[in-house]
Amino acid sequence: MISREQNERLTRVGPGTPCGELMRRYWIPFAAASQLDDNPVRKVRILGESLVLYRDKSGTLGLIGERCLHRLVDLKYGIPDENGLRCPYHGWLYGEDGACRDRPMEHNRHSFNQKIKAYPVRELGGMIFAWMGPLPAPALPQWDLFVWPNAIRQIAFNVLDCNWLQCQENTGDPTHSAWAHGEFFRYVLERQGALQERAASEDHTLHDRRTLGDGIKELFARGTEYGFEKGTVYSKELGAKEDRTRIHSTVIFPFYTQTDVAGSPRSEFQIRVPIDDTHTLHICYQCYAAPPGVELPKQNRIPWYEPPTHDEQGRPVLDYVLAQDAIMWVAQGDITDRSQEMLGRTDVPIVFLRRQLDEQISKVERGEDPMNFFRQDLGVLHGNGKSPYEGWAAPDWFRKKLMVSASFRQMFHRGFYKDDTDRYSPDVELVKELHRRIEDYAEKAARENVPA
Repeated sequence: MISREQNERLTRVGPGTPCGELMRRYWIPFAAASQLDDNPVRKVRILGESLVLYRDKSGTLGLIGERCLHRLVDLKYGIPDENGLRCPYHGWLYGEDGACRDRPMEHNRHSFNQKIKAYPVRELGGMIFAWMGPLPAPALPQWDLFVWPNAIRQIAFNVLDCNWLQCQENTGDPTHSAWAHGEFFRYVLERQGALQERAASEDHTLHDRRTLGDGIKELFARGTEYGFEKGTVYSKELGAKEDRTRIHSTVIFPFYTQTDVAGSPRSEFQIRVPIDDTHTLHICYQCYAAPPGVELPKQNRIPWYEPPTHDEQGRPVLDYVLAQDAIMWVAQGDITDRSQEMLGRTDVPIVFLRRQLDEQISKVERGEDPMNFFRQDLGVLHGNGKSPYEGWAAPDWFRKKLMVSASFRQMFHRGFYKDDTDRYSPDVELVKELHRRIEDYAEKAARENVPA
Protein backbone atom coordinates (compact mmCIF):
# COMPACT_ATOMS: atom_id res chain seq x y z
CA MET A 1 0.00 0.00 0.00
CA ILE A 2 0.97 3.65 -0.24
CA SER A 3 0.01 6.67 1.87
CA ARG A 4 -3.02 8.78 1.07
CA GLU A 5 -0.69 11.69 0.30
CA GLN A 6 1.24 9.57 -2.19
CA ASN A 7 -2.02 8.36 -3.70
CA GLU A 8 -3.05 11.96 -4.31
CA ARG A 9 0.34 12.66 -5.90
CA LEU A 10 -0.02 9.80 -8.40
CA THR A 11 -3.67 10.27 -9.35
CA ARG A 12 -4.62 13.97 -9.49
CA VAL A 13 -4.12 15.44 -12.97
CA GLY A 14 -5.39 19.03 -12.91
CA PRO A 15 -3.16 22.05 -13.65
CA GLY A 16 -0.46 22.47 -11.01
CA THR A 17 -0.77 18.98 -9.55
CA PRO A 18 2.38 16.79 -9.55
CA CYS A 19 0.96 14.13 -11.88
CA GLY A 20 -0.86 16.73 -13.94
CA GLU A 21 2.40 18.56 -14.63
CA LEU A 22 4.01 15.28 -15.67
CA MET A 23 1.15 14.51 -18.05
CA ARG A 24 1.58 17.94 -19.62
CA ARG A 25 5.03 16.81 -20.84
CA TYR A 26 3.45 14.40 -23.31
CA TRP A 27 1.46 14.62 -26.51
CA ILE A 28 -1.99 13.48 -25.40
CA PRO A 29 -4.07 11.37 -27.83
CA PHE A 30 -7.71 12.31 -27.32
CA ALA A 31 -9.73 12.02 -30.55
CA ALA A 32 -9.90 10.31 -33.92
CA ALA A 33 -9.59 12.43 -37.04
CA SER A 34 -12.66 10.62 -38.39
CA GLN A 35 -14.74 11.95 -35.48
CA LEU A 36 -14.49 15.37 -37.14
CA ASP A 37 -15.90 13.91 -40.35
CA ASP A 38 -19.12 13.33 -38.45
CA ASN A 39 -19.02 16.76 -36.81
CA PRO A 40 -16.17 19.28 -37.36
CA VAL A 41 -16.62 20.75 -33.86
CA ARG A 42 -16.41 18.65 -30.68
CA LYS A 43 -16.41 19.45 -26.97
CA VAL A 44 -13.57 17.61 -25.21
CA ARG A 45 -12.13 17.41 -21.72
CA ILE A 46 -8.47 16.57 -21.09
CA LEU A 47 -6.51 16.68 -17.80
CA GLY A 48 -9.36 18.50 -16.09
CA GLU A 49 -9.66 21.22 -18.76
CA SER A 50 -12.77 21.71 -20.92
CA LEU A 51 -11.88 22.58 -24.52
CA VAL A 52 -13.27 22.64 -28.05
CA LEU A 53 -11.66 20.74 -30.91
CA TYR A 54 -12.45 21.85 -34.45
CA ARG A 55 -11.39 21.51 -38.06
CA ASP A 56 -11.88 24.69 -40.10
CA LYS A 57 -12.75 24.85 -43.79
CA SER A 58 -9.09 24.92 -44.79
CA GLY A 59 -8.49 21.65 -42.92
CA THR A 60 -6.57 23.22 -40.03
CA LEU A 61 -7.12 21.67 -36.62
CA GLY A 62 -7.61 23.81 -33.52
CA LEU A 63 -7.98 23.09 -29.81
CA ILE A 64 -9.15 26.15 -27.92
CA GLY A 65 -10.92 27.24 -24.74
CA GLU A 66 -14.60 26.48 -24.53
CA ARG A 67 -15.98 30.05 -24.08
CA CYS A 68 -16.16 33.03 -26.41
CA LEU A 69 -14.61 36.16 -24.88
CA HIS A 70 -17.64 38.28 -25.80
CA ARG A 71 -20.63 36.78 -23.98
CA LEU A 72 -19.14 33.45 -22.85
CA VAL A 73 -21.12 31.30 -25.29
CA ASP A 74 -19.97 27.68 -25.45
CA LEU A 75 -17.97 27.28 -28.67
CA LYS A 76 -19.07 23.67 -29.09
CA TYR A 77 -21.80 25.28 -31.21
CA GLY A 78 -19.22 27.20 -33.22
CA ILE A 79 -19.17 27.61 -37.01
CA PRO A 80 -16.01 26.53 -38.86
CA ASP A 81 -14.66 29.35 -41.03
CA GLU A 82 -11.86 29.38 -43.60
CA ASN A 83 -9.28 30.16 -40.92
CA GLY A 84 -10.78 29.43 -37.54
CA LEU A 85 -13.97 28.92 -35.56
CA ARG A 86 -16.70 31.55 -35.23
CA CYS A 87 -18.92 31.98 -32.23
CA PRO A 88 -22.52 31.32 -33.35
CA TYR A 89 -23.88 34.27 -31.31
CA HIS A 90 -22.10 37.27 -32.82
CA GLY A 91 -19.52 35.75 -35.13
CA TRP A 92 -16.31 36.41 -33.23
CA LEU A 93 -13.59 34.38 -34.94
CA TYR A 94 -10.86 32.41 -33.14
CA GLY A 95 -7.78 30.89 -34.79
CA GLU A 96 -5.92 27.76 -33.78
CA ASP A 97 -3.62 29.94 -31.66
CA GLY A 98 -6.61 31.21 -29.65
CA ALA A 99 -6.34 34.74 -31.05
CA CYS A 100 -9.56 36.58 -31.77
CA ARG A 101 -9.09 37.45 -35.44
CA ASP A 102 -12.41 39.12 -36.24
CA ARG A 103 -15.26 40.82 -34.37
CA PRO A 104 -18.08 41.59 -36.80
CA MET A 105 -20.11 44.72 -35.99
CA GLU A 106 -17.29 46.17 -33.83
CA HIS A 107 -15.03 49.14 -34.60
CA ASN A 108 -11.51 47.99 -35.49
CA ARG A 109 -12.90 44.53 -35.87
CA HIS A 110 -9.51 43.04 -36.87
CA SER A 111 -7.25 44.81 -34.34
CA PHE A 112 -8.37 43.07 -31.15
CA ASN A 113 -5.39 41.56 -29.33
CA GLN A 114 -7.13 39.28 -26.82
CA LYS A 115 -6.83 35.49 -26.83
CA ILE A 116 -8.49 32.46 -25.33
CA LYS A 117 -6.67 29.34 -24.24
CA ALA A 118 -5.26 27.28 -27.12
CA TYR A 119 -3.08 24.20 -27.43
CA PRO A 120 -1.12 22.82 -30.41
CA VAL A 121 -2.62 19.73 -32.04
CA ARG A 122 -1.18 17.20 -34.45
CA GLU A 123 -2.55 14.22 -36.37
CA LEU A 124 -0.76 10.89 -36.68
CA GLY A 125 -2.15 7.54 -37.80
CA GLY A 126 -5.72 8.78 -37.65
CA MET A 127 -5.30 10.00 -34.04
CA ILE A 128 -5.35 13.63 -32.91
CA PHE A 129 -2.84 14.60 -30.21
CA ALA A 130 -2.71 17.71 -27.98
CA TRP A 131 0.32 19.38 -26.43
CA MET A 132 -0.73 21.03 -23.16
CA GLY A 133 2.70 21.68 -21.66
CA PRO A 134 5.34 24.42 -21.89
CA LEU A 135 6.27 25.67 -25.36
CA PRO A 136 7.99 24.96 -27.63
CA ALA A 137 6.36 21.56 -28.01
CA PRO A 138 8.70 18.59 -28.42
CA ALA A 139 8.58 16.03 -31.23
CA LEU A 140 5.48 13.86 -31.51
CA PRO A 141 6.72 10.27 -30.98
CA GLN A 142 6.09 7.91 -33.88
CA TRP A 143 5.18 4.79 -31.93
CA ASP A 144 5.14 1.91 -34.37
CA LEU A 145 1.41 1.10 -34.56
CA PHE A 146 0.62 4.67 -35.63
CA VAL A 147 2.86 4.43 -38.71
CA TRP A 148 3.08 0.72 -39.54
CA PRO A 149 2.72 0.25 -43.32
CA ASN A 150 0.18 -1.96 -45.08
CA ALA A 151 -2.28 -2.20 -42.19
CA ILE A 152 -5.95 -1.78 -41.37
CA ARG A 153 -6.66 0.42 -38.33
CA GLN A 154 -9.63 1.17 -36.08
CA ILE A 155 -9.97 3.27 -32.92
CA ALA A 156 -12.31 2.48 -30.03
CA PHE A 157 -13.18 5.02 -27.32
CA ASN A 158 -14.83 4.56 -23.93
CA VAL A 159 -15.32 7.02 -21.09
CA LEU A 160 -14.83 5.17 -17.80
CA ASP A 161 -15.96 6.50 -14.43
CA CYS A 162 -12.68 6.08 -12.59
CA ASN A 163 -9.19 7.52 -12.23
CA TRP A 164 -6.70 6.83 -15.01
CA LEU A 165 -4.21 5.00 -12.77
CA GLN A 166 -6.67 2.21 -11.99
CA CYS A 167 -6.79 1.48 -15.72
CA GLN A 168 -3.03 1.72 -16.23
CA GLU A 169 -2.26 -0.50 -13.24
CA ASN A 170 -3.98 -3.31 -15.12
CA THR A 171 -0.89 -3.46 -17.31
CA GLY A 172 1.20 -4.09 -14.20
CA ASP A 173 -0.91 -7.11 -13.31
CA PRO A 174 0.20 -10.12 -15.42
CA THR A 175 -1.84 -12.67 -13.44
CA HIS A 176 -5.29 -11.06 -13.45
CA SER A 177 -6.13 -12.93 -16.65
CA ALA A 178 -6.46 -16.23 -14.77
CA TRP A 179 -9.62 -14.93 -13.12
CA ALA A 180 -10.87 -11.83 -14.96
CA HIS A 181 -10.52 -13.41 -18.42
CA GLY A 182 -10.52 -17.06 -17.40
CA GLU A 183 -12.80 -18.07 -14.54
CA PHE A 184 -14.95 -14.93 -14.74
CA PHE A 185 -15.26 -15.25 -18.54
CA ARG A 186 -16.37 -18.86 -18.09
CA TYR A 187 -18.87 -17.83 -15.39
CA VAL A 188 -20.36 -15.10 -17.61
CA LEU A 189 -20.77 -17.46 -20.59
CA GLU A 190 -22.33 -20.11 -18.36
CA ARG A 191 -24.84 -17.55 -17.07
CA GLN A 192 -25.68 -16.66 -20.69
CA GLY A 193 -26.02 -20.32 -21.70
CA ALA A 194 -23.37 -19.62 -24.35
CA LEU A 195 -20.35 -21.52 -23.00
CA GLN A 196 -20.56 -24.38 -25.50
CA GLU A 197 -21.26 -22.10 -28.44
CA ARG A 198 -18.53 -19.57 -27.66
CA ALA A 199 -15.82 -21.65 -25.98
CA ALA A 200 -16.09 -25.18 -27.32
CA SER A 201 -12.75 -24.80 -29.13
CA GLU A 202 -9.62 -25.20 -27.03
CA ASP A 203 -8.30 -22.14 -28.87
CA HIS A 204 -10.76 -19.94 -27.01
CA THR A 205 -8.91 -17.48 -24.82
CA LEU A 206 -10.51 -18.50 -21.52
CA HIS A 207 -9.01 -22.02 -21.59
CA ASP A 208 -5.40 -20.87 -21.70
CA ARG A 209 -5.98 -18.01 -19.31
CA ARG A 210 -7.49 -20.24 -16.63
CA THR A 211 -4.11 -21.97 -16.28
CA LEU A 212 -2.11 -18.76 -15.85
CA GLY A 213 -2.36 -19.00 -12.07
CA ASP A 214 -0.91 -22.52 -11.93
CA GLY A 215 2.68 -23.09 -10.88
CA ILE A 216 3.76 -19.48 -10.36
CA LYS A 217 7.30 -19.30 -9.02
CA GLU A 218 7.70 -15.54 -9.09
CA LEU A 219 6.80 -12.30 -10.89
CA PHE A 220 9.29 -9.74 -12.10
CA ALA A 221 9.40 -6.17 -13.43
CA ARG A 222 12.35 -4.28 -14.86
CA GLY A 223 12.79 -0.92 -16.52
CA THR A 224 13.29 -0.52 -20.26
CA GLU A 225 14.25 2.41 -22.46
CA TYR A 226 10.61 3.44 -22.93
CA GLY A 227 8.82 2.01 -19.91
CA PHE A 228 9.11 -1.39 -18.31
CA GLU A 229 8.65 -5.08 -19.00
CA LYS A 230 7.19 -7.60 -16.64
CA GLY A 231 6.12 -11.20 -16.55
CA THR A 232 5.66 -14.45 -14.67
CA VAL A 233 8.10 -17.28 -14.07
CA TYR A 234 6.41 -20.71 -13.99
CA SER A 235 7.72 -23.91 -12.44
CA LYS A 236 6.67 -27.40 -13.45
CA GLU A 237 7.57 -28.53 -9.95
CA LEU A 238 4.97 -26.12 -8.55
CA GLY A 239 2.20 -27.28 -10.89
CA ALA A 240 2.81 -25.53 -14.22
CA LYS A 241 2.75 -27.55 -17.45
CA GLU A 242 6.40 -26.68 -17.98
CA ASP A 243 9.18 -24.44 -16.75
CA ARG A 244 8.78 -21.19 -18.65
CA THR A 245 8.75 -17.41 -18.46
CA ARG A 246 5.72 -15.55 -19.80
CA ILE A 247 6.31 -11.92 -20.79
CA HIS A 248 3.24 -9.74 -20.36
CA SER A 249 2.22 -6.84 -22.64
CA THR A 250 4.70 -4.01 -23.28
CA VAL A 251 4.40 -0.85 -21.16
CA ILE A 252 5.19 2.51 -22.78
CA PHE A 253 5.34 5.31 -20.23
CA PRO A 254 3.17 7.02 -19.11
CA PHE A 255 -0.18 5.58 -20.26
CA TYR A 256 0.32 3.12 -23.15
CA THR A 257 0.10 -0.65 -23.12
CA GLN A 258 0.91 -2.58 -26.30
CA THR A 259 -0.45 -6.06 -26.91
CA ASP A 260 1.54 -8.07 -29.47
CA VAL A 261 4.18 -6.52 -31.73
CA ALA A 262 3.66 -4.24 -34.70
CA GLY A 263 3.24 -6.24 -37.89
CA SER A 264 1.13 -8.92 -36.23
CA PRO A 265 -2.31 -9.89 -37.57
CA ARG A 266 -3.69 -7.95 -34.62
CA SER A 267 -1.80 -5.60 -32.30
CA GLU A 268 -3.13 -2.81 -30.15
CA PHE A 269 -2.30 0.20 -28.05
CA GLN A 270 -4.51 0.55 -24.99
CA ILE A 271 -4.18 4.19 -23.96
CA ARG A 272 -5.48 5.50 -20.63
CA VAL A 273 -5.94 9.26 -21.01
CA PRO A 274 -7.00 11.21 -17.90
CA ILE A 275 -10.14 13.24 -18.62
CA ASP A 276 -10.05 14.53 -15.06
CA ASP A 277 -9.42 13.00 -11.64
CA THR A 278 -12.40 10.63 -11.77
CA HIS A 279 -12.88 9.90 -15.48
CA THR A 280 -10.68 8.21 -18.06
CA LEU A 281 -10.81 8.19 -21.84
CA HIS A 282 -9.85 4.63 -22.69
CA ILE A 283 -8.58 4.28 -26.26
CA CYS A 284 -8.01 1.01 -28.10
CA TYR A 285 -5.87 1.80 -31.14
CA GLN A 286 -6.11 -1.39 -33.17
CA CYS A 287 -3.73 -2.29 -35.99
CA TYR A 288 -4.06 -5.34 -38.26
CA ALA A 289 -1.06 -5.83 -40.53
CA ALA A 290 -0.76 -7.74 -43.78
CA PRO A 291 2.63 -9.54 -43.82
CA PRO A 292 4.71 -9.81 -47.01
CA GLY A 293 2.88 -11.79 -49.66
CA VAL A 294 -0.62 -11.01 -48.36
CA GLU A 295 -2.76 -8.39 -50.09
CA LEU A 296 -4.46 -5.96 -47.71
CA PRO A 297 -8.24 -5.44 -48.02
CA LYS A 298 -8.93 -1.81 -48.91
CA GLN A 299 -9.90 0.56 -46.09
CA ASN A 300 -11.29 3.97 -47.03
CA ARG A 301 -10.58 5.74 -43.72
CA ILE A 302 -9.57 4.94 -40.15
CA PRO A 303 -12.93 4.68 -38.38
CA TRP A 304 -13.80 5.16 -34.74
CA TYR A 305 -16.42 3.46 -32.61
CA GLU A 306 -17.68 3.24 -29.04
CA PRO A 307 -18.09 -0.33 -27.72
CA PRO A 308 -21.16 -0.55 -25.48
CA THR A 309 -20.47 -1.15 -21.81
CA HIS A 310 -24.15 -1.80 -20.95
CA ASP A 311 -27.02 -3.48 -22.77
CA GLU A 312 -30.49 -2.04 -23.46
CA GLN A 313 -31.65 -3.05 -19.97
CA GLY A 314 -28.73 -1.21 -18.36
CA ARG A 315 -26.88 -4.39 -17.42
CA PRO A 316 -23.09 -4.45 -17.88
CA VAL A 317 -21.79 -6.25 -20.96
CA LEU A 318 -19.16 -8.68 -19.66
CA ASP A 319 -18.58 -11.28 -22.38
CA TYR A 320 -15.50 -9.76 -24.00
CA VAL A 321 -12.02 -9.14 -22.64
CA LEU A 322 -11.80 -5.35 -22.37
CA ALA A 323 -15.27 -5.12 -20.80
CA GLN A 324 -14.10 -7.50 -18.08
CA ASP A 325 -11.07 -5.31 -17.42
CA ALA A 326 -13.09 -2.09 -17.41
CA ILE A 327 -15.65 -3.34 -14.90
CA MET A 328 -12.82 -4.22 -12.50
CA TRP A 329 -11.30 -0.75 -12.78
CA VAL A 330 -14.59 1.05 -12.23
CA ALA A 331 -15.46 -1.33 -9.38
CA GLN A 332 -12.47 0.06 -7.44
CA GLY A 333 -14.29 3.38 -7.09
CA ASP A 334 -13.70 6.88 -8.47
CA ILE A 335 -10.19 7.02 -7.01
CA THR A 336 -9.25 3.89 -5.12
CA ASP A 337 -7.76 4.48 -1.68
CA ARG A 338 -4.46 2.62 -2.03
CA SER A 339 -3.66 3.20 1.65
CA GLN A 340 -6.28 0.55 2.42
CA GLU A 341 -5.23 -2.19 -0.03
CA MET A 342 -3.38 -5.40 0.85
CA LEU A 343 -0.87 -6.24 -1.87
CA GLY A 344 0.45 -9.75 -2.53
CA ARG A 345 3.30 -11.33 -4.43
CA THR A 346 1.49 -10.99 -7.76
CA ASP A 347 1.62 -7.20 -7.36
CA VAL A 348 5.39 -6.82 -7.81
CA PRO A 349 4.95 -5.10 -11.22
CA ILE A 350 2.29 -2.75 -9.81
CA VAL A 351 4.72 -1.58 -7.14
CA PHE A 352 7.30 -1.03 -9.88
CA LEU A 353 4.81 0.96 -11.98
CA ARG A 354 3.98 3.27 -9.08
CA ARG A 355 7.65 3.86 -8.26
CA GLN A 356 8.45 4.63 -11.89
CA LEU A 357 5.57 7.09 -12.05
CA ASP A 358 6.73 8.81 -8.87
CA GLU A 359 10.32 8.98 -10.18
CA GLN A 360 9.20 10.69 -13.38
CA ILE A 361 7.02 13.15 -11.46
CA SER A 362 10.09 14.02 -9.40
CA LYS A 363 12.13 14.63 -12.55
CA VAL A 364 9.60 17.20 -13.76
CA GLU A 365 9.61 18.82 -10.32
CA ARG A 366 13.40 19.19 -10.66
CA GLY A 367 13.03 20.82 -14.08
CA GLU A 368 14.24 17.74 -15.97
CA ASP A 369 12.74 16.01 -19.00
CA PRO A 370 10.85 12.82 -18.11
CA MET A 371 11.00 9.48 -19.89
CA ASN A 372 9.71 9.53 -23.50
CA PHE A 373 10.03 13.29 -23.84
CA PHE A 374 11.74 13.68 -27.23
CA ARG A 375 13.07 17.06 -28.26
CA GLN A 376 13.89 15.71 -31.73
CA ASP A 377 12.13 13.27 -34.04
CA LEU A 378 13.81 9.88 -33.64
CA GLY A 379 11.84 8.11 -36.36
CA VAL A 380 9.76 5.00 -35.72
CA LEU A 381 9.86 3.89 -32.07
CA HIS A 382 9.17 0.37 -30.85
CA GLY A 383 7.94 0.13 -27.28
CA ASN A 384 10.08 -2.91 -26.46
CA GLY A 385 13.13 -1.25 -28.00
CA LYS A 386 13.43 -3.86 -30.73
CA SER A 387 12.46 -3.37 -34.36
CA PRO A 388 10.27 -6.19 -35.70
CA TYR A 389 10.76 -5.13 -39.33
CA GLU A 390 13.51 -7.63 -40.08
CA GLY A 391 11.50 -10.63 -38.93
CA TRP A 392 8.48 -9.71 -41.00
CA ALA A 393 10.58 -9.28 -44.15
CA ALA A 394 11.90 -12.86 -43.93
CA PRO A 395 10.41 -15.47 -46.30
CA ASP A 396 9.51 -17.74 -43.37
CA TRP A 397 7.63 -15.05 -41.41
CA PHE A 398 4.65 -17.34 -40.95
CA ARG A 399 6.77 -19.82 -38.96
CA LYS A 400 8.59 -17.31 -36.81
CA LYS A 401 5.84 -14.80 -36.12
CA LEU A 402 2.40 -16.00 -37.07
CA MET A 403 1.60 -19.40 -35.56
CA VAL A 404 -2.04 -19.31 -36.68
CA SER A 405 -3.35 -21.21 -33.65
CA ALA A 406 -1.29 -19.21 -31.13
CA SER A 407 -3.78 -16.42 -30.35
CA PHE A 408 -7.52 -15.93 -30.55
CA ARG A 409 -6.77 -12.40 -31.76
CA GLN A 410 -5.27 -13.83 -34.96
CA MET A 411 -8.36 -15.88 -35.78
CA PHE A 412 -11.21 -13.42 -36.07
CA HIS A 413 -12.42 -15.20 -39.21
CA ARG A 414 -13.03 -18.31 -37.09
CA GLY A 415 -15.42 -16.48 -34.80
CA PHE A 416 -12.98 -15.22 -32.19
CA TYR A 417 -13.71 -11.58 -33.04
CA LYS A 418 -16.62 -11.97 -30.59
CA ASP A 419 -14.26 -12.16 -27.63
CA ASP A 420 -12.89 -8.63 -27.65
CA THR A 421 -13.78 -5.02 -28.37
CA ASP A 422 -13.29 -5.50 -32.10
CA ARG A 423 -16.65 -7.26 -32.47
CA TYR A 424 -18.31 -3.83 -32.40
CA SER A 425 -15.90 -2.26 -34.88
CA PRO A 426 -17.20 -0.88 -38.18
CA ASP A 427 -14.54 -2.64 -40.27
CA VAL A 428 -14.54 -6.01 -38.52
CA GLU A 429 -15.43 -7.74 -41.80
CA LEU A 430 -12.25 -6.34 -43.37
CA VAL A 431 -10.25 -7.71 -40.45
CA LYS A 432 -11.85 -11.14 -40.76
CA GLU A 433 -11.04 -11.18 -44.46
CA LEU A 434 -7.41 -10.20 -43.72
CA HIS A 435 -7.06 -13.01 -41.17
CA ARG A 436 -8.54 -15.44 -43.66
CA ARG A 437 -6.00 -14.37 -46.28
CA ILE A 438 -3.12 -14.63 -43.80
CA GLU A 439 -4.11 -18.14 -42.79
CA ASP A 440 -4.54 -19.27 -46.41
CA TYR A 441 -1.16 -17.84 -47.36
CA ALA A 442 0.59 -19.39 -44.36
CA GLU A 443 -0.89 -22.82 -45.04
CA LYS A 444 0.03 -22.60 -48.73
CA ALA A 445 3.59 -21.50 -47.90
CA ALA A 446 3.93 -24.36 -45.42
CA ARG A 447 2.75 -26.90 -48.01
CA GLU A 448 5.26 -25.54 -50.50
CA ASN A 449 7.99 -25.79 -47.84
CA VAL A 450 9.25 -22.22 -47.94
CA PRO A 451 12.88 -22.45 -46.76
CA ALA A 452 13.63 -21.49 -43.16
